[in-house]
Amino acid sequence: MDEENALIVFQGSKIRRVWNSNEWWFVVEDIIAALIDSKDIKQYIQKIKQRDEELAKGWVQFVHTLLIPTTGGAQNMNCANTQGIFRIIQSIPSPKAEPFKLWLAKVGYERVQEIENPELSQKRMREIYRQKGYSDGWIEKRVRGIAIRDELTNEWKNRGVKENKEFAILTSEISKATFGLTPRKYKKLKGLKQQNLRDHMNDMEIIFTMLGEASTTRIARNKDAKGFGPNRLAAREGGKVAGVARKELEKRSGQQVVSRKNYLAQSEKEKRKRISN
Repeated sequence: MDEENALIVFQGSKIRRVWNSNEWWFVVEDIIAALIDSKDIKQYIQKIKQRDEELAKGWVQFVHTLLIPTTGGAQNMNCANTQGIFRIIQSIPSPKAEPFKLWLAKVGYERVQEIENPELSQKRMREIYRQKGYSDGWIEKRVRGIAIRDELTNEWKNRGVKENKEFAILTSEISKATFGLTPRKYKKLKGLKQQNLRDHMNDMEIIFTMLGEASTTRIARNKDAKGFGPNRLAAREGGKVAGVARKELEKRSGQQVVSRKNYLAQSEKEKRKRISN
């Protein structure tokens, strides 16, 4: 799951979540931090469990340890689904509790709607990017890129590639062969930290990213790659297809595809207007 979907905000508080077993699971510490003023969230959790014996008894039933992306890398954190969070909130005396319940119910319901009607997810995604200042042309490429990426990761799952670390390695192989840069070095080149690299790519960068990942999917299927090793070779070959095309375009156009530019200070639409003027 990308960073946009993994992080949501309630009244200025950032709450991490992960899609697990067909529903959202939220980081318990983030939820509590959004509701109370406390410098020691872990200690506060122990206090509410002491106050509410029934909550303490059922804690392990609705609070599960899941892998959550953090600034220091993925970490195991206590998470609960919507039902579990509602139960925890019952033991937290906070004026934010009721508005939070309404917000949480809306967040969960929107995801259910999106599963039943995927077009809603696409519409919400497009609207979010428009609000950030992206042009419709860029948005269409980004949305298409997400679909191609999803197709690739689904293929990896079906071929025995493990998520998280192995996915990251294969993605890095494609990026190195396509652009001559790993995603980490690419982000550094653009001056990014926790931002999503693809949200700061221009049209051509997105197009060659799509070509590398689409080529990898086709090669993996045609060679029936099974497991991490064979899929790593497929990733290199798929990225090489895009890399050769990139170099040919650069040679004929006299312009580099890889760009240092990002959209941190100025939106994509504003930069596009400035270039066209």
